[in-house]
Amino acid sequence: MKNINLKIADITQEDVCAVVNAANSSLLGGGGVDGAIHRAGGEQILSECKKLRASLHPDGLPTGEAVATTAGNMRAKYVIHTVGPVYSSCKNRCEELLANCYINSLKAASELKCHSISFPAISTGIYGYPKGEAAKVAYKSVKSFLETNQSMEVNFVFSSKESYDIFADAVKEL
Repeated sequence: MKNINLKIADITQEDVCAVVNAANSSLLGGGGVDGAIHRAGGEQILSECKKLRASLHPDGLPTGEAVATTAGNMRAKYVIHTVGPVYSSCKNRCEELLANCYINSLKAASELKCHSISFPAISTGIYGYPKGEAAKVAYKSVKSFLETNQSMEVNFVFSSKESYDIFADAVKEL
């Protein structure tokens, strides 16, 4: 699809309207992409996340939901935080929950009038979602959303050639 791009890059350096953070439910930072985004964006992201926890999400952000904050010191204007499913404990809802991460992030970007967004491979790190399976869910979800929102440019950003290749191969199978 013409407005979907795959690339190997540092998501914190993306020059887009919004980058997606594969967050944990606390919204207060963590490891992997989450930690990298919080470090690159600085205190402003954490400050806004604390406000979200104090108001809209006192028990944490539910899996599959998405919320936006500033991107702080990053090139992007916004960070859209979404919590992916932990593969070993999402039972028969894994695909639905992961699809919701992508769809709800895209909806948030659309509400912010963003025309460009970059995603990491949500839930494929410590949350254990098999990369090939996750790639198919991600691509189908984004493609479906773009059928009615054709002005959005979507990037899937990978930190390694291995992850890029797994995603590209999985998409070819669709």
